[in-house]
Amino acid sequence: QYIPRRSRSPTYWYYVGVDVGSGSVRAALVTRDGRVKATAEESITVWTPQPDYYEQSSEDIWRKCCNTVKKVTEGVEKDRVRGIGFDATCSLVVLDQNFQPVAVNKNGVEERNVVMWMDHRALDQASRITATKHRVLNSVGGVMSPEMQPPKLLWLKENLKQSCWKDAAHFFDLPDFLSWKSTGSLVRSLCTLVCKWTYAPPDGWDDGFWTTIGLEDLLENNHSRIGEQTCCPGCPVGEGLTPEAAADLGLNPGTAVGASLIDAHAGGLGVIGADVSGHHLPCENQPITCRAALICGTSSCHMAVSFKPLFVPGVWGPYLSAMVPELWLNEGGQSATGGLIDHVVKGHAAFPQLKQQTEKRDEHVYSFLNRYLEEMSKDQKHLDQLSASLHVWPDFHGNRSPLADQSLKGMVVGLSLSQTLDDLALLYLATVQAIALGTRHILSVMKEAGHDITTLFLCGGLSKNPLFVQIHANTTGLPVVLAAEREAVLVGAAVLGACASGDCSSIQEAMEKMARIGKVIQPNLELER
Repeated sequence: QYIPRRSRSPTYWYYVGVDVGSGSVRAALVTRDGRVKATAEESITVWTPQPDYYEQSSEDIWRKCCNTVKKVTEGVEKDRVRGIGFDATCSLVVLDQNFQPVAVNKNGVEERNVVMWMDHRALDQASRITATKHRVLNSVGGVMSPEMQPPKLLWLKENLKQSCWKDAAHFFDLPDFLSWKSTGSLVRSLCTLVCKWTYAPPDGWDDGFWTTIGLEDLLENNHSRIGEQTCCPGCPVGEGLTPEAAADLGLNPGTAVGASLIDAHAGGLGVIGADVSGHHLPCENQPITCRAALICGTSSCHMAVSFKPLFVPGVWGPYLSAMVPELWLNEGGQSATGGLIDHVVKGHAAFPQLKQQTEKRDEHVYSFLNRYLEEMSKDQKHLDQLSASLHVWPDFHGNRSPLADQSLKGMVVGLSLSQTLDDLALLYLATVQAIALGTRHILSVMKEAGHDITTLFLCGGLSKNPLFVQIHANTTGLPVVLAAEREAVLVGAAVLGACASGDCSSIQEAMEKMARIGKVIQPNLELER
């Protein structure tokens, strides 16, 4: 018998979502129907001891998680918080046998025990792993990225054998570190192990791979250093919050903790499963496999699921149950998108002038630039045509997909001696267009491999930029759906807590209840693509 949602669960239940991004920790208090009631954010420290080296502190990250959770739950009865979910960047955390930080740097600074996802120190190790042509590479598009964990682990063994490797007893993906810190459980999420560590259910670890690349010591004690047990995202971890973690977070001991996700995958959960009824979208009444989620922030990830495994050259996956249980995930990506836009804009000679103008008007830099481009395009039929003679190749931090070549560099063609505010605005526009063309390239190879994507779902910081969104619609020729909640990644993290609490029977049910559509942007069909 159907029971109306209103009576199926109390209206005052909440879930907490925690998102650890590249530069900050954010938390949100989310209702059972996906409405964000409160948010908080605190910055985290990033050390860059030399180019392409990026390090963080797991203790600093946990401290900021606790601070933000306390802020969003302030004044809320703790028994109303039914569950909590964590997502984080796919950074590598190193702890010793007593679960204390181990330095990942040559200076021996123990506080800096996290190799960030964007750290490219292991380029040589990644190339050597690719050269083995081992069968596990089939699930990463045939090329091992330095942003994955095997090359980072190999770098630590080869370069810090005495100061790090011999003392390291636990290697965690950052999302799994947060699960362990909050519950005491060493169970790893399939999301992290499958996507970043070459784990392949149902077979598990491929011991031959680790031996081939020179990391056979990770096989000891049934792979205890990298994870023995796994579970699907959203499954309850351990017995919930330990008393110590509960005190740190300001929640009740035993509060359900959902198995974690990589941050981009949490964004996928926050948008891709939304009910689209009545929006006249091509994906309406079609399976979720017709949708792709674009999670766009410092970098961008392109998520698409399928009922059967699809191998896409230069695109990661297929990964079983890495985002949505029982579905195969393909994950394309761009290593620098928001980071590239910031780099291009802030590095331009006219940026001080731009900064002065925005401060005078109390306006955000990119809101100003978007409006400035509208003014410049008054004599043009379409704003997109302003940059007809200026072209950007956006691989300033390598190409993750679909070329899978992290050694590539960026390029700008069409520069003159002029360095005015007009020139800065045009370079900004050309950079956004280049990023959108990169998305189109990724979607095209996915389509060639068998995906049938008809609608794009966007979330993340760049989805708040109207120009970025419209240009992606124009360039791909697809309608773009934005979430009702601007913080869809946090909603996705909260979905994990809802599943772990038992209030939702599955990830799919939680997505349908908690992911909501806000706005649809149609492509400008007059433009030639």
